[in-house]
Amino acid sequence: MKSYRDPSFQDRVGRAAAAKKKALDALRSKPPVDEAVVAERQAARLKREAAEAEKRAARRAAEQAAKEAKEAEAAAKLAAQPAPRSEAELKAARDARYAARKNRK
Repeated sequence: MKSYRDPSFQDRVGRAAAAKKKALDALRSKPPVDEAVVAERQAARLKREAAEAEKRAARRAAEQAAKEAKEAEAAAKLAAQPAPRSEAELKAARDARYAARKNRK
């Protein structure tokens, strides 16, 4: 007597064929695709993709504008700073401070 856990090769082949037949029947029983519905879905998908692309472009433009504004602000801040003095000017200022301190004593 064969056990439950030891099906024969013929049993397995039969079950596989039955499963395949069942899957094919399920596939064949699906209703045919309506072209109008497919076209409507595709149009909706294209519209959604176009809206997303527009959002991405707007976001990139806003980021670019913010970056340019930040760079302009940094340039303005740099321009507002006094120009660095030359070594001769720094030496003259230092000598003046030393002379003022000497004169105070």
